[in-house]
Amino acid sequence: MTPGRANGRIAVKLLGIVAVMATLSFLAVPFYDWFCRTTGYGGTPQTADRGSDQILDETVTVHFDANVDKNMPWEFKPKVGQMTLRIGETAIAYYEAYNPTDRPVAGTASYNVAPEIAGGFFDKIQCFCFTEQVLQPGERVEMPVTFFVDPAIVGDRDAGYVRSITLSYTFYETPLPENQAALPQGTNTTYN
Repeated sequence: MTPGRANGRIAVKLLGIVAVMATLSFLAVPFYDWFCRTTGYGGTPQTADRGSDQILDETVTVHFDANVDKNMPWEFKPKVGQMTLRIGETAIAYYEAYNPTDRPVAGTASYNVAPEIAGGFFDKIQCFCFTEQVLQPGERVEMPVTFFVDPAIVGDRDAGYVRSITLSYTFYETPLPENQAALPQGTNTTYN
Protein backbone atom coordinates (compact mmCIF):
# COMPACT_ATOMS: atom_id res chain seq x y z
CA MET A 1 0.00 0.00 0.00
CA THR A 2 1.35 3.40 -0.90
CA PRO A 3 1.84 6.09 1.73
CA GLY A 4 -0.70 8.34 -0.01
CA ARG A 5 -3.38 5.66 0.07
CA ALA A 6 -2.68 4.87 3.76
CA ASN A 7 -2.95 8.58 4.62
CA GLY A 8 -6.25 8.75 2.73
CA ARG A 9 -7.68 5.88 4.77
CA ILE A 10 -6.55 7.48 8.01
CA ALA A 11 -8.13 10.78 6.95
CA VAL A 12 -11.45 9.05 6.13
CA LYS A 13 -11.43 7.26 9.51
CA LEU A 14 -10.68 10.51 11.35
CA LEU A 15 -13.47 12.31 9.48
CA GLY A 16 -15.81 9.47 10.43
CA ILE A 17 -14.83 9.79 14.09
CA VAL A 18 -15.35 13.56 13.97
CA ALA A 19 -18.78 13.10 12.34
CA VAL A 20 -19.84 10.58 15.01
CA MET A 21 -18.60 12.84 17.81
CA ALA A 22 -20.41 15.86 16.34
CA THR A 23 -23.64 13.89 16.02
CA LEU A 24 -23.38 12.60 19.59
CA SER A 25 -22.71 16.08 20.94
CA PHE A 26 -25.74 17.41 19.03
CA LEU A 27 -27.94 14.67 20.50
CA ALA A 28 -26.55 15.02 24.02
CA VAL A 29 -28.70 18.03 24.99
CA PRO A 30 -32.09 16.56 24.01
CA PHE A 31 -31.11 13.18 25.47
CA TYR A 32 -30.01 14.78 28.76
CA ASP A 33 -33.25 16.79 28.88
CA TRP A 34 -35.30 13.63 28.29
CA PHE A 35 -33.26 11.71 30.88
CA CYS A 36 -33.72 14.42 33.53
CA ARG A 37 -37.46 14.72 32.89
CA THR A 38 -37.90 10.96 33.02
CA THR A 39 -35.83 10.25 36.11
CA GLY A 40 -35.95 13.52 38.06
CA TYR A 41 -32.16 13.67 37.87
CA GLY A 42 -30.75 17.07 38.79
CA GLY A 43 -33.98 18.06 40.54
CA THR A 44 -36.05 18.03 37.36
CA PRO A 45 -39.75 17.71 38.30
CA GLN A 46 -41.98 15.19 36.58
CA THR A 47 -45.17 15.91 34.62
CA ALA A 48 -48.52 14.24 35.21
CA ASP A 49 -51.88 14.26 33.44
CA ARG A 50 -53.84 14.29 36.69
CA GLY A 51 -53.42 14.37 40.45
CA SER A 52 -52.54 11.48 42.72
CA ASP A 53 -55.11 8.82 43.64
CA GLN A 54 -53.65 8.62 47.13
CA ILE A 55 -53.34 11.39 49.73
CA LEU A 56 -51.35 10.66 52.87
CA ASP A 57 -51.69 12.15 56.35
CA GLU A 58 -48.00 13.16 56.22
CA THR A 59 -47.19 16.68 55.09
CA VAL A 60 -44.51 18.36 53.05
CA THR A 61 -43.65 22.05 52.91
CA VAL A 62 -43.03 23.46 49.45
CA HIS A 63 -41.01 26.70 49.23
CA PHE A 64 -41.28 28.88 46.11
CA ASP A 65 -38.29 30.64 44.56
CA ALA A 66 -38.26 33.03 41.58
CA ASN A 67 -35.33 34.42 39.61
CA VAL A 68 -34.68 36.23 36.36
CA ASP A 69 -31.61 36.04 34.16
CA LYS A 70 -29.45 39.18 34.26
CA ASN A 71 -30.64 40.06 30.72
CA MET A 72 -34.35 39.55 31.47
CA PRO A 73 -36.05 42.87 32.29
CA TRP A 74 -39.10 41.35 34.02
CA GLU A 75 -39.86 41.39 37.71
CA PHE A 76 -40.84 37.89 38.83
CA LYS A 77 -41.84 36.61 42.28
CA PRO A 78 -43.99 33.98 44.01
CA LYS A 79 -47.32 35.17 45.44
CA VAL A 80 -46.62 33.15 48.64
CA GLY A 81 -43.27 32.02 49.95
CA GLN A 82 -44.32 28.52 50.95
CA MET A 83 -47.24 26.19 51.55
CA THR A 84 -47.66 23.03 53.56
CA LEU A 85 -49.78 20.31 52.03
CA ARG A 86 -50.46 16.63 52.49
CA ILE A 87 -48.32 14.32 50.39
CA GLY A 88 -50.35 13.40 47.30
CA GLU A 89 -52.63 16.46 47.60
CA THR A 90 -52.96 18.59 44.46
CA ALA A 91 -52.12 22.26 45.03
CA ILE A 92 -51.98 25.44 42.95
CA ALA A 93 -49.32 28.08 43.52
CA TYR A 94 -49.13 31.43 41.74
CA TYR A 95 -46.16 33.44 40.56
CA GLU A 96 -46.39 37.05 39.42
CA ALA A 97 -44.54 38.48 36.44
CA TYR A 98 -44.36 42.15 35.48
CA ASN A 99 -42.89 43.77 32.38
CA PRO A 100 -41.79 47.30 33.38
CA THR A 101 -40.39 48.07 29.91
CA ASP A 102 -41.97 49.97 27.01
CA ARG A 103 -41.77 46.95 24.66
CA PRO A 104 -43.25 43.44 24.52
CA VAL A 105 -40.92 40.86 26.08
CA ALA A 106 -41.08 37.09 25.64
CA GLY A 107 -39.72 34.72 28.24
CA THR A 108 -39.26 31.05 28.99
CA ALA A 109 -38.76 29.60 32.46
CA SER A 110 -36.35 26.87 33.44
CA TYR A 111 -37.14 25.05 36.65
CA ASN A 112 -35.95 22.51 39.18
CA VAL A 113 -36.54 21.38 42.73
CA ALA A 114 -34.22 21.01 45.70
CA PRO A 115 -33.16 18.74 47.16
CA GLU A 116 -32.42 17.09 43.82
CA ILE A 117 -33.55 13.69 45.12
CA ALA A 118 -37.11 15.05 45.31
CA GLY A 119 -37.25 15.75 41.55
CA GLY A 120 -38.51 12.27 40.77
CA PHE A 121 -41.44 12.74 43.15
CA PHE A 122 -42.50 16.32 42.39
CA ASP A 123 -45.21 16.18 39.70
CA LYS A 124 -46.53 19.16 37.73
CA ILE A 125 -49.96 18.86 36.15
CA GLN A 126 -50.07 22.33 34.58
CA CYS A 127 -47.45 25.05 34.54
CA PHE A 128 -46.70 28.39 32.92
CA CYS A 129 -43.22 26.99 32.37
CA PHE A 130 -44.48 24.55 29.73
CA THR A 131 -44.89 27.38 27.18
CA GLU A 132 -43.30 30.67 26.22
CA GLN A 133 -44.87 33.73 27.87
CA VAL A 134 -45.22 37.17 26.26
CA LEU A 135 -45.90 40.26 28.36
CA GLN A 136 -46.86 43.58 26.85
CA PRO A 137 -45.37 46.87 28.12
CA GLY A 138 -46.50 47.46 31.70
CA GLU A 139 -48.40 44.15 31.84
CA ARG A 140 -48.60 42.23 35.13
CA VAL A 141 -49.89 38.63 35.19
CA GLU A 142 -50.37 35.79 37.65
CA MET A 143 -48.93 32.48 36.45
CA PRO A 144 -50.23 29.28 38.06
CA VAL A 145 -48.51 25.96 38.60
CA THR A 146 -50.59 22.91 39.60
CA PHE A 147 -48.61 20.16 41.31
CA PHE A 148 -48.45 17.38 43.88
CA VAL A 149 -45.76 15.40 45.68
CA ASP A 150 -45.99 11.72 44.77
CA PRO A 151 -46.83 9.52 47.80
CA ALA A 152 -44.12 7.09 46.62
CA ILE A 153 -41.59 9.51 48.14
CA VAL A 154 -42.40 8.14 51.61
CA GLY A 155 -41.25 4.63 50.71
CA ASP A 156 -38.13 5.67 48.82
CA ARG A 157 -34.89 4.67 50.54
CA ASP A 158 -33.10 7.92 49.65
CA ALA A 159 -35.92 10.49 49.44
CA GLY A 160 -38.18 9.17 52.21
CA TYR A 161 -36.87 11.73 54.71
CA VAL A 162 -37.65 14.78 52.52
CA ARG A 163 -40.37 16.97 54.03
CA SER A 164 -39.22 20.32 52.63
CA ILE A 165 -38.91 20.98 48.88
CA THR A 166 -38.01 24.19 47.07
CA LEU A 167 -39.54 24.76 43.63
CA SER A 168 -37.36 27.23 41.75
CA TYR A 169 -37.88 29.05 38.44
CA THR A 170 -35.59 31.27 36.40
CA PHE A 171 -37.02 33.30 33.50
CA TYR A 172 -34.89 34.00 30.42
CA GLU A 173 -35.71 36.44 27.66
CA THR A 174 -36.42 34.75 24.33
CA PRO A 175 -37.04 36.20 20.86
CA LEU A 176 -40.61 37.36 20.31
CA PRO A 177 -42.76 34.97 18.27
CA GLU A 178 -42.95 36.17 14.66
CA ASN A 179 -46.65 37.02 14.87
CA GLN A 180 -45.98 39.09 18.03
CA ALA A 181 -42.85 40.81 16.72
CA ALA A 182 -44.71 41.93 13.59
CA LEU A 183 -47.36 43.83 15.60
CA PRO A 184 -47.05 47.61 15.82
CA GLN A 185 -45.80 48.91 19.19
CA GLY A 186 -48.63 49.34 21.68
CA THR A 187 -50.76 46.44 20.38
CA ASN A 188 -51.96 44.53 23.40
CA THR A 189 -52.08 40.81 22.52
CA THR A 190 -50.97 38.27 25.13
CA TYR A 191 -50.26 34.58 24.56
CA ASN A 192 -50.45 33.26 28.14
